[in-house]
Amino acid sequence: MLEMKPRWRTLLLFLFGAVVLVLMVSYTVYTPVSEAVTHIRPYPHSIKCPQSLSSMGNASGRIMHDGGIFFMETSEQTNPSFQVMCAVESAAITHPNTKVTVLMKGLSNRTHPSLGLSFLSCFPNVEFAPMNLREVFADTPLSGWYTSVEENREFCDLPILADACRLAVLWRSGGVYLDTDFIIFKNLENVTNALGKQSPYTLNGAILSFHTHHPFIERCMEDFVNRYNYWFYGHQGPQLFTRVFKRWCSIQRLRDSDGCKGVNILPKKAFYPVDWQEWRKFFRTISQWELEELLRNSYGIHLWNKKTQGARPIDGSFLDQLQTRFCPETHKLMKMHL
Repeated sequence: MLEMKPRWRTLLLFLFGAVVLVLMVSYTVYTPVSEAVTHIRPYPHSIKCPQSLSSMGNASGRIMHDGGIFFMETSEQTNPSFQVMCAVESAAITHPNTKVTVLMKGLSNRTHPSLGLSFLSCFPNVEFAPMNLREVFADTPLSGWYTSVEENREFCDLPILADACRLAVLWRSGGVYLDTDFIIFKNLENVTNALGKQSPYTLNGAILSFHTHHPFIERCMEDFVNRYNYWFYGHQGPQLFTRVFKRWCSIQRLRDSDGCKGVNILPKKAFYPVDWQEWRKFFRTISQWELEELLRNSYGIHLWNKKTQGARPIDGSFLDQLQTRFCPETHKLMKMHL
């Protein structure tokens, strides 16, 4: 057999090393953290409502921000995860007199009972509503886009669909939109016509608070259609809000303005105190000083669902402390069923 030439041997070793490196990075990025525990037992389909919720008010009083607070599920999923349950509970208990609506694309009269639906139905200010996408986009600047995507069966993944839905619902109804991977600490009554900075260079739409038919949201929908590009992750989400806001305020850099023309930009610490690159911090312990500093400066915290979903934090970790404090009933269920 012919002996392999040194340069070919070197090339093969380089390629082998590159493959190993890619596999190691993929494992680090996409596998759940080792500190977490995954679900191994079946959940009950219903629960008895916690006694602590009987003292809550209901949404018949003053309604904050037009249509109240909205969460959305744009897949066919109708069994809210513990992360979703925590998000909705935290919003409901910090806004006892505000309607909290969970819009679900897969919800119908034939929807099977589930732990999440049963539990969240215990909150007097929480309601579930089916989300008909044609109705959501009708009479909005996104109507033609959705019709084209639907008729031509163009590629449209769930994050892009969620990006579009939040704009249409807020424009039509007004209120506060929240991603289902938020934990809310404080009442958002004073957060109006606003969104937050994810970084010094980027805005994020995981929390949006706008009045009905706000022209900024209309501009965002127009940009969504005119610059539609599903190939680049975030192009229809954070990048959209960033570029529209820059044009809105006639600025080149995001740091040049904290708001203008009826749109307010909240600092990073308000909703995104933990960067997505630092998501493992949620599963580690933090000092009491760090926790109190976070609570003093933030309205809530985004958990970066792509990284943290399906994982349960260990006792005493950062996320465990947040869940204990701001979604205590969900936390009890997690302890019971995970």
